[in-house]
Amino acid sequence: MTDQSLAARITRSPRIYHRERAQDAAALLPDLAPDLRDMVSAAASTAPYLMALLEKEADWLTQAVDNPEAALAANRDAAAEFAPDRLADGLRQGKRRMALLTGLADLGGAWSLEEVTGALTDYADAACGAALRAGLAAQIKRGKLPGMTKDDLADCAGMVVFAMGKMGARELNYSSDIDLICLFDESRFEPDDFHAARSAFVKATRAMSGTLSDITAQGYVFRTDLRLRPDPAVTPVCIAMEAAERYYESLGRTWERAAYIKARPAVGATAAGETFLQSLRPFVWRRHLDFAAIQDAHDMRLAIREHKGLGGPITLPGHDMKLGRGGIREIEFFTQTRQLIAGGRDPELRARGTLAGLKVLAEKNWVPQEVAEALSDHYRAHRTVEHRLQMVQDAQTHTLPRSKADFERLACMMDMDTNALEADLHRRLQAVHDLIESFFAATREEPQTASPAHQFDTSVLDRWPSYPALRSERGADIFGRLKPLLLDRLARSAKPDEGLLAFDGFLSGLPAGVQLFSLLRANPQLGDLLVDIVATSPALAAHLSRNSGVFDAVIGGDFFSEWPGQEPLTKMLQDHLAQETDYELRLDGTRRWAREWHFRIGVHLLRGLIDAATASRQYAELAQAVLQALWPVVVDQFATRHGPPPGRGAVILGMGSLGAGRLTPTSDLDMLVIYDADGVDTSDGRRPLATRTYYARLTQAMITAMTAPMAQGKLYDIDMRLRPSGNQGPVATSLASFESYQKEQAWVWEHLALTRARVIAGPGDLGRDVEALRQEILGRAAPRDNVLGEVAKMRLRIAAARSPTGPLDAKTGAGRLQDIELFAQAGALIGGTGAREIDAGLAAARAAGVINADAEAALSGAYTNAWTLICAKRLLSAKPLDAAALGQAGTSFLCRVLDCDDLSALEAKVQADYATAGDIIAAALPEPAQEGA
Repeated sequence: MTDQSLAARITRSPRIYHRERAQDAAALLPDLAPDLRDMVSAAASTAPYLMALLEKEADWLTQAVDNPEAALAANRDAAAEFAPDRLADGLRQGKRRMALLTGLADLGGAWSLEEVTGALTDYADAACGAALRAGLAAQIKRGKLPGMTKDDLADCAGMVVFAMGKMGARELNYSSDIDLICLFDESRFEPDDFHAARSAFVKATRAMSGTLSDITAQGYVFRTDLRLRPDPAVTPVCIAMEAAERYYESLGRTWERAAYIKARPAVGATAAGETFLQSLRPFVWRRHLDFAAIQDAHDMRLAIREHKGLGGPITLPGHDMKLGRGGIREIEFFTQTRQLIAGGRDPELRARGTLAGLKVLAEKNWVPQEVAEALSDHYRAHRTVEHRLQMVQDAQTHTLPRSKADFERLACMMDMDTNALEADLHRRLQAVHDLIESFFAATREEPQTASPAHQFDTSVLDRWPSYPALRSERGADIFGRLKPLLLDRLARSAKPDEGLLAFDGFLSGLPAGVQLFSLLRANPQLGDLLVDIVATSPALAAHLSRNSGVFDAVIGGDFFSEWPGQEPLTKMLQDHLAQETDYELRLDGTRRWAREWHFRIGVHLLRGLIDAATASRQYAELAQAVLQALWPVVVDQFATRHGPPPGRGAVILGMGSLGAGRLTPTSDLDMLVIYDADGVDTSDGRRPLATRTYYARLTQAMITAMTAPMAQGKLYDIDMRLRPSGNQGPVATSLASFESYQKEQAWVWEHLALTRARVIAGPGDLGRDVEALRQEILGRAAPRDNVLGEVAKMRLRIAAARSPTGPLDAKTGAGRLQDIELFAQAGALIGGTGAREIDAGLAAARAAGVINADAEAALSGAYTNAWTLICAKRLLSAKPLDAAALGQAGTSFLCRVLDCDDLSALEAKVQADYATAGDIIAAALPEPAQEGA
C-alpha cells in the first residue's frame, strides 16, 4: 500500500532562514520523523505566520501528517458540526489547521499547485456553508423567513452563494479575499412575502460575512468581499435572482462577463444556482466570436496599470506579481479573453480554472500549444512565488521584496540561490509580458499600410459615416483603423471602383459593426475573403451583411477541411440541438448552424475549392441533415400537446432537386409528408386529434419551423405543390391514399416527378415501405408513346408560360435544364427504373431506343453546363442575372466555372448546348397534338 504520510512525499525543503526560530519549531515536534521535522522547522524559520500556527496546532499536526488528505477532510467536515456559540472560534481553528498543513505540503513539494489551491478552496466552501446556515437558522428561529423551517437549511432556504474569482475557479491563495455574490430564489416565496424574505436573507448574509471576516482573538477565517454583485452601491448584499438576471441582460459589462467565467454555486441551493448560470449564458457566452472583448480586456489592463501605478519597465524590487507587467493577472486576462471570444460556440472552452482554460484552448487550436505550455509554466511559477510571499506574515500581498534580506528569505523558501531566483523571476515576467503584449497589440496598433495605389471616389467614402454600422462611436473607431487595410485590398483588385461600390453596398446593409470590425482587425486574412465576396457575389455579400456571424466559422478551425458528408452533418446538428431545451432556441440554433455551413459551401465554390456539381451535392446534403435533425424535434414538440404520432408515424419525401440530391444556393425544398395511421383513429395526448388532422397540423408545424422568419432568419422555403391533387389536396397524405392515387389517378407528370423522390426523414420502417411502393410504381415500364406524347405537350405549355431572358437563363426553355430533366425523367419512366440521377434517366432513354449514345452524351454535357451555370449564377445573385451588371469579378467567376476565356465565349458555349439539346429532344418526341383538339 502506498504510504500516504507527508514524510514519504517530501520532494524539496526550504533552507533555514532564522536559526533560532528553526530550533524552537523543532522543539515543538519531538515525535516527528527527523527529515519531516527538519523540513517543518526550516519552513517555520522563513515565515513567522507558519511559526505562529505551529505554536497553536503542533499536537494536531503531529497526527495529521500521517495522512494529510484525510486530516483536512475531517477538519473541513467539522465546520458543519459546530454549535452556534462555538462556530466563530471553531472555524478559525479549522482555518489555522488547514493553512498550516497545506503550507507544509506545498513547501515540501508533496502537493501540486492545484492540490494546494483546492484544499484552500474546499475549506472556504465549508466555512461559508456553516456560517450562512447559522445566519439563516437564526432568522428561521425568529420567524423572519416566511414559510421556512430548519428542514430548509439543507439548501439554505433557496439562497445560493456564488464563489467568484479565485474561489470560483478553485484557485484560492493563502491570503485571498473570497469574492461572493449572494442571491436567492424568489420563486420559493409568495409575492406578499418577498420583502420579508429578502430582509432575512440580507441579515443572514451580513451575519455570514461577519462570522468569516471579523478579527477576534483567534484571528479571522476569510475576508469576504460582496462588491461583485450587480450595482453594489445601491443594491443590498443579497438580491433576488430575477433582479440580477434583469441587470445583466440590460446593464452587464464586459468585466462582469469575464467574472462569470469563474462563477460557481458553492453553497446553498446549488441546483437553482446552476439554473441561474444557464440563464446568464447568452450574456457571458456570446453566440458569435467576440473579438470585441479583446479591446475591452486591454482597456481593463491599462486601467489597472494606471490606477495602481504599475507602468514602466520590469524591475524586481517591489514588483507586483499579480497586477504588474508580466504578472498573474496578465495570464488570467489572456485566458479569459480567449474563452470569451469562442466560448459561446464551444461549451468545452468554458473551463473555470486558468490552467484548465489554457489546456482546452490549446486543444481546440485557439492558442498555440507552445504558448499555452509556456504560460501554464509561468503561471505555476508565479502562483508559487505569490504563495511564499503571503506565507511570511499572512499578508494579502503580491509584492516582491524591496530589501536584500527579504529577497534572501524568499530564496530560502524557494530553496534557490538569491541571484538565480532574481534571474528566473525577471526572465519569467518578461516572457509573460512579451507574449501577452503581442496578443493585445492588434487591438491598439494602427495599420502599417501605405496609402492605396488608387484614388477612390470620395463621394462614396464620405457617406460611410452615416451607415448604421458606423453610427456608434466604438464602431466608427474600430472601422477607422480597419479602413486603410480594406481600401488597400480593394485597390489591388482587378476593378477597384467596382469593388468599392460592391463594398459600399455591403457596408450600407450592415446593421452593426463592432463585432465584425473587431474580428477583421484581429484576423487580417479575412479582409481578402470579404473583398473577394463583396466584389464577386452580391447575393453572398447581402447574406453576409445580414449574418456577419457566419465569418465565425471561417476561423473556427475546420472551415477549409474536407466536407464531412450527410450522416456526420446530421449527427453534428443533433448534438448541437441536444444542448438546448427550449424549442424556439432549437429552431434559431438550427438556422445559425445551417447558415454557417451554407456560407462555407458558397465560399468554397467562389474560391474554386469545389466545382458546381460538388457544391450542389453539399447543398443537398445540408438540407437533408436539417430535415433529419429537425423533424424529430418538431414531432416531439407537437407531441407535448397532442400526444405521440398515432400509428407508424410519418416520413418526409423529398421531391425534385432535393430528392435527386442536387440543390443550388437558393433552392426551395420540394417535399411531401406521408403517414401511416395503421388503424389508429386519434392521437393520445392532452388534446387528442383525429389522425388526419394530427398529421396535417404536424406537417404545418414543420413548414413553420422551416420557414418562419425568426431572430436568425428562416431556413428554407418549402414547396408542397407536388403532393397528390396539388394545392387542393391535404398537406399530409396517408400511405394508403398515396398508393391508391399513384396507382389509379396520377397523371404522367406526377409519375415523372416520382422518379426523383427520396425518403429524407422519419421512421425507417415506414420509409422503406414508401421506397418499395415508389419502386413498384416506377418498375412498371410506362407506355413509351404515351409518356413521350405527354412530355411533348408539357414542353409546349412550359414554352407558352415562360420564355428565357437570355443566354445566361439556363433553367427554362428548349434544350435548357428543365427541358433535359423532363426528358430524362421520361426515360426513367419508360425504362421502369427508380434511379433518380439525370444521367441514369438519359441512359434509360438510350436503352429504350429513344436516343442514341451520341445524343445521350450531348444531353449529359449540356445538362452539366446548364446546372453549373445556374448554381454559380445563384451564388452571385438570387435575381435574374444581367450580364452588363455582372462586374469584372462576377464575370471572371462564371467564366472560370464554365472553363471559358470570356463572357462572349461562355454565351456562345451555352447557346450551342441549348440548340443541340433542344434539337435532340424535339427529334425524340412526337409532334404534340393541339390542346383541345
